[in-house]
Amino acid sequence: MPKEKNIILGVCASIAIYKACEIIRRMREEKINVTVVMTDDAEQLIRPVVFQSLSGNKVYRGLFDDPQVWEIEHVSLADKADLVLVAPATANIIGKLSGGIYDDLLTCTVSATKAPVVICPAMNENMYLNKVVQKNIKELKDAGFNFVGPRKGNLACGKIGIGCLASVEEIVKGVKKFL
Repeated sequence: MPKEKNIILGVCASIAIYKACEIIRRMREEKINVTVVMTDDAEQLIRPVVFQSLSGNKVYRGLFDDPQVWEIEHVSLADKADLVLVAPATANIIGKLSGGIYDDLLTCTVSATKAPVVICPAMNENMYLNKVVQKNIKELKDAGFNFVGPRKGNLACGKIGIGCLASVEEIVKGVKKFL
């Protein structure tokens, strides 16, 4: 029987955060173990207990939270990951990763992993098409990061445009491809 795969699901503060719940559910159906790492801002939109209940695992949040056991969390999380998935990924997290700004648990985990990283952008069309955001995406792709989406659809601002989080099916397919 093959070993269960482990992914880190990095969750950022996007209105698409609710789709992370379905991503976890689908990953579990695929026999993929999911550990969630939330940004501080993501906690303003959804409580960690939701992700803990769906994944069955502890949710990691702050870089300086008190560890249950002595370990450097971002390194131990990075070492255990077969893949790191950031969904939804905001313009902020994309910019931080592109610029080498590792100032929270999620960015530190991404910087420490040797596993494939899959980024799923979700933001307003104007933000997504911003020249700086596009430059950051190109730099990350050139550095070996993988991207799934975004797609065109109904945006939180009420307009239709590019920037919607890829469908859960597309994300699952992408994860399986890069595992």
